[in-house]
Amino acid sequence: MSKQEEAGLILELYTLRREETMRQARDWFFREFNPESMADFNSAMFSAHSGHLRMVVTYWDMAAALVNHGALSLDLFDDCNGEHIGTFSKIEPLLGEIRAMIGPRFALNLEKLIDATPDGRKRSAMAREQMKAIRAQLAKQAKA
Repeated sequence: MSKQEEAGLILELYTLRREETMRQARDWFFREFNPESMADFNSAMFSAHSGHLRMVVTYWDMAAALVNHGALSLDLFDDCNGEHIGTFSKIEPLLGEIRAMIGPRFALNLEKLIDATPDGRKRSAMAREQMKAIRAQLAKQAKA
């Protein structure tokens, strides 16, 4: 694939992220979805936000598949995106349990991409800690 075609695909992925339902799903996922246990995950999965959870994870899993199968270069994708790291960071600690419940392919492409990304697991852990710190700061401000 030419660099111009890759650029077009990156822009199309961005356009899909801007769709209204996807924006709502991403907003919920990053503001409100903070699972610390399978009970938390199941609570979201079997709630009115089930579609939001599935939409965000499957979007990034699909985008990851494009990289994993060579439609996009890892370097270009990584230069243009970071949200996939944050998405993976939210499910990573529970991934084994989620797969036992849902199936072994849940977020498999996303995990492969994270593992192929330089310092991918480290970046995921850092994102998880940054989000925890932000939530703690916001909770502190809300109490004040």
